[in-house]
Amino acid sequence: MPKKIGVRELKNQTSSIVRQVREEAVEYVITHHGKPVAVLRPIDQETINDIKMQEAIEHWEELQALGKLIAENWQSEKSPSEILEEIREEESQWPL
Repeated sequence: MPKKIGVRELKNQTSSIVRQVREEAVEYVITHHGKPVAVLRPIDQETINDIKMQEAIEHWEELQALGKLIAENWQSEKSPSEILEEIREEESQWPL
């Protein structure tokens, strides 16, 4: 059975309450003027995995947008691959 906690009490004891949720898997029903408005509970591994996947998708989309922007504004006569190959050749000649 989840514990009930008012918004004001949650505000004043946030660290302690989050620690209980994290370490003891305690669940809270958060109330405002005595009426339930939210639930605070531990997150399960499936939800964590879903969040990580969504973050990875968002990062991939950002990289794709950046790649498109670079391609649209590319001004060199050499391709990015050619430039990268030249850099690698130069680096291979550097003393260790």
